[in-house]
Amino acid sequence: MSAAMTGNLQAMATGVNKIGLISDTHGLLRKEALEALRGSELIIHAGDVGKPEILEELRKIAPVIAVRGNVDKERWAQALPDTAVAEAGAVLIYVLHDVKTLDLNPTAAGFHIVVSGHSHKPGKTERDGVVYINPGSAGPRRFQLPVTVARLNLSRIPYEVEFVNLEVSATN
Repeated sequence: MSAAMTGNLQAMATGVNKIGLISDTHGLLRKEALEALRGSELIIHAGDVGKPEILEELRKIAPVIAVRGNVDKERWAQALPDTAVAEAGAVLIYVLHDVKTLDLNPTAAGFHIVVSGHSHKPGKTERDGVVYINPGSAGPRRFQLPVTVARLNLSRIPYEVEFVNLEVSATN
């Protein structure tokens, strides 16, 4: 790992299997998002947090790793790194806001998973043995895209990713 990456390394306990993924809250943390993330052993916020209170609320559920997004320009957000590394047992997760700014080869760097946000489009793809996950946008509705978070389960291979539509959750 490069010196820049190790500066953002945030190690977690080896027993972490259930990881909540959230992004693009833009200052709005829905109760449905909190409910969907309950039971997580770690929460990753892939940027565009919007308000520091969002991270405080998420920390009531589990430890949080968060990166700065393009709307996180206020003074409090300067403490957030542009990228972060989460270690969950033998699984290395690289976190950044916009996957288009990825400036390393995740396979060569030993990463198993890349988590990003920015596009507001939930999705999971795999390239060269690396799983790329975007939990979608959990904040105010953007365009015609769903409002979602994701749950990542590392206890099985292939890793299980479940997307939770928060608007469907709200009507049940």
